[in-house]
This record gives sequence, C-alpha cells and structure tokens, in this order.
Amino acid sequence: MSSSMSLGLINPKAESLRVAAAQLTNISAAKGIQSILKTNLGPRGTLKMLVGGAGDIKLTKDGSILLGEMQIQHPTAVLIARTASDMDNITGDGTTSNVLLTGEILKQAERHLAEGVHPRVIIDGFDAAREQLLKTLDEVKVKPEDFADRELLLNVARTSLRTKLDETLTKLLTEIVVDSLLTIRKPGKPIDLFMVEIQTMRHRRTTDSKLVKGLVLDHGARHPDMPKRVENAFIFTCNVDFEYTKPEHNTVLNVSSNKERELMVEAEHRTIDDKVDKVIELKRKACATKTKDGKEPSFVIMNQKGIDPTALDRFAKEGILALRRCKRRNMERLTLACGGTQVNSLDDMNVDCLGRAGLVYEQVLGEEKYTFVEQVENPFSVTILVKGPNNFLINQIKDAIRDGLRAVNNAITDQHLVPGGGAFEIAGYLALRKLADSKDVQARHKTGIEVISEALLVIPKTLSENSGFDKTESLSKLVEAHKHGVFAGLDLETGEAMDPAAAGVWDNYRVKRQMLYSSIVISTQLLLVDEIMKAGKSQGSQNQAQGPDMM
Repeated sequence: MSSSMSLGLINPKAESLRVAAAQLTNISAAKGIQSILKTNLGPRGTLKMLVGGAGDIKLTKDGSILLGEMQIQHPTAVLIARTASDMDNITGDGTTSNVLLTGEILKQAERHLAEGVHPRVIIDGFDAAREQLLKTLDEVKVKPEDFADRELLLNVARTSLRTKLDETLTKLLTEIVVDSLLTIRKPGKPIDLFMVEIQTMRHRRTTDSKLVKGLVLDHGARHPDMPKRVENAFIFTCNVDFEYTKPEHNTVLNVSSNKERELMVEAEHRTIDDKVDKVIELKRKACATKTKDGKEPSFVIMNQKGIDPTALDRFAKEGILALRRCKRRNMERLTLACGGTQVNSLDDMNVDCLGRAGLVYEQVLGEEKYTFVEQVENPFSVTILVKGPNNFLINQIKDAIRDGLRAVNNAITDQHLVPGGGAFEIAGYLALRKLADSKDVQARHKTGIEVISEALLVIPKTLSENSGFDKTESLSKLVEAHKHGVFAGLDLETGEAMDPAAAGVWDNYRVKRQMLYSSIVISTQLLLVDEIMKAGKSQGSQNQAQGPDMM
C-alpha cells in the first residue's frame, strides 16, 4: 500500500504531494523568495516599499526587515525566511546572501534532478564542499595588527552601512557607529551593545543625526520654574519615593475625628519633607565649593520613582533640576556615563555617590521633551540621536545603525576579517572546481561539489547585475584575476577587478561562516523531502473526540 493511500486512511482530509511534485514545490518556493531579495543585494541594490494594512509605509532593502514584514504563506519559503532571520539574530548581517545562496543551491540541483539523479547522490558531496569552503575561508581571512585602529573599523562599518543607506548618510553614520563603540569599549571585556542607546527625534534632516557621549532622555522636568540648562552639574541617581504611596496590602485605618485625620496627613507630608530636606542638605554640601571660574556647581536629580508636586516645588526653589519616573535602563546607563552610584535608600546617601556632567539641558519639540546629559568624563554609555523628517526614514536609519554596530562588534570579537566584493566566493568556486577535478574525491561526491561551486557565483553575479554591469564579463574578470594570484573582488563603480583590502571593503568572518553552514544545511533538508503532507486539523479533533471507537 502506498504512503498516500495510508495517509488517506488515517486522515481523509489530508493533502499530500509526492516526490517530484514535492521537490518542484520546494525549489520553486526557494527561487521565488530569492528573486524577491536578489535586487536588494549590495550598495547598488534597490529598495522595497512595504505598505501595511493601516497604510503605514516602510522603505528598506534590509533582508531581515523584509522577511520579517512580508506575509509569507508558502511553508518552504517560511522555513528559508526563518533560517535567514535566525542568522541575522546571531550575526547581525548576511540575511540576503543566505537566501540567495540557498535558492541558488536548489536551482543548480534542479538541473540534476530533472535528469533523474537521486537527491542523495547530490547531497553526498555537500559535506565535502562545505569542509573545503571552511578551509578556504580560514586561508583567506585576514588578521589586522590592531583592531583598535579607527580607520580599519571605519571601513568595516562603511561596508555594512553602504548596503542599506545612501552615500551621504553612510559617511556620517560610519563615524558615529565606530566612535560610539570605541567610547564604551573596556579593555579585556566584551562590548555591551545595550550601552549604545538609539534615540529618535522627528526633527529637521537625517544629516543632523549625531553621537551624544552621554544620554538623551525622552522626558524632561515636571515643574515650570526648574532650570532648563545647567552646567558643571552633580548627578544624583536614585530610586526613592518622594510621594506618598499606597501600602501593598489592603489596610483599614479608623479615625474618630477630623483632627486625627489631619495629624495622619501631616505625618505623611512630614515623611516626604524629611526626604526632601536630606537631598537639599546633600546638594548644599556638594555645591559648597565653587568651580575654577567662580561659578557654583549645579545639582540634578534623576529618580526612577515619583516626585509629588510639593517636593518638585521645593526642589525648584532650591535651583535643582529634577526628573521623575526615569526608565530603568536609563538609570543603569546614567551611572556608567556620569559615574557615581544609584541610591535606593537615603540612609546610604553621600557626596561620593554623585556623578558629574558638564552640561544638562532640556529641549522641547512640540509636546515632547528631551533632556540631554553631555560633557561627561570617561563615558561607558552613549546615545546615538537619530533625526529625520518622517518615521520611515528614521526607522530605516535605526535598522542600518543596529547592523553597523553589530558588524564592528563582530570584527572586534572575531579578530579576523574577510575581503569583500565577492572575493571569497570566487576563491571558494575555484577551490571547489579544483577539488572536483582531483582524484582524491569519490565520483558520487563530484555532483554535489559542482552544485555548491556554481551556486557560490550567485553573490558576485548579483553584485554585478545590480550595479548595471554584464555579469558574465565581470565574472570572467574576477576568475582571471584569481588565476593570476590576485585575490580580487568586484569594483561596483567600474565593474573591474579590485583589491578589497586596499579599497577597505571587508566582510565579517562569522557572517561568511554562518552563511555557509545554514544555507547548505537547509538545502540538504529540502532536497531530502519526498512528500509534503497537509493534514486537516478538524479531522484530528474528531479522532480525539471519538477516542476508542475509532479502533
């Protein structure tokens, strides 16, 4: 009895596709999603416009964003998209390249399947091809002498950002991305990317975006008489209630007269006043010594909890700038940027717990308030302020900055780089062709090796095609250069072969490695699928309801 008949007996509502149809379906889905992302690859790639159900618009050519926003229905396409998105979560880049390579592997395998070659014969050579490619990757990777070299990191960030933004924005954001990571980097410790806050402001032009070596908070003071700009400020970060809070448990307090009620309210206010008096005393003690230019230091309170109007009024009269209900993540970043320690109880309060900032000021845009904390010493937390006239441009810049940050972080962590411009793919292609022609490889492995070798060329071919050059001519130039011992990539300006290292075009080592692993693994699994079954859920629920009667 065939498997389709067996499936029909088990579940009459089930649908299935047998060997040839299943393989054709998987390959068609892979080629379909490949054709969508193909035009986005590289600095010369085009943009996609995504329109949501509510009419919101997003312009992007980031493969991860496209795969996350598109409503993909086909199960094979969903599987490929999830694999590529997982790669982006791990490495921060390579989503589009992953989809292109996966689709091209299945496309090359389709020719052999049409000739009657069994899928097992094709995939038997995949493991040998992957081992050779990883060996080639380790041979061509470069370890620069100093990864603290700013110019080197600028080239890494520029390579990543150019694939997502125009040249003007890339030039600006490249320096912002590199300087932000060099600022928060601690020798001998991994870089914490959460210490780089990306704050957005719908204001002016995108070229007005900047790096703030400090913090930008998306709220301001809640009292009109508080100073809007203070210099040479002490920063007091705390998590203390300056307002009356209800008890956590239900309590009942009986009072017999209005006098007793007034006494109770007075005691509550006295508790808050005592806390305010302690902070004011600390402020006077800290600001007693004047600066070199004869000015008195300022005092700023950053509180994670609330401050009632009476306390705000007293702080304002004392010339204190107080912010309440600061976000938890900002409280941690405040101490890293300004120094000092966060106080959870006023009993632990002293001058040593205070941080310092050269400038704190408030900026109002419409109904939104922003507080800038700048001119801090040795900041280990920074803010990238993204400005733009509309939301879809701001979101596009935010996504590109995140990828740029992870690209530079990957380079510092890996301590190795790979020359870009399709140079590795050409080197891998030639290495696999040499392996397929050698006598050390079994005959049944050669088909799979040839499939992978031809599939690798999709990257340089697509880069050339998206730049408006003839892909066959560009490919022949690159192959010829490699055969003459020149490790060349494609110059997207001229279509000629160029030295990627000299041009400053670098790819991440871990991105290339992960791309080879994930694309070959998912292609292997899809080629081994000989039947696609779609079972009816309603029938399954009926079986469960009938229970033993079905036996």
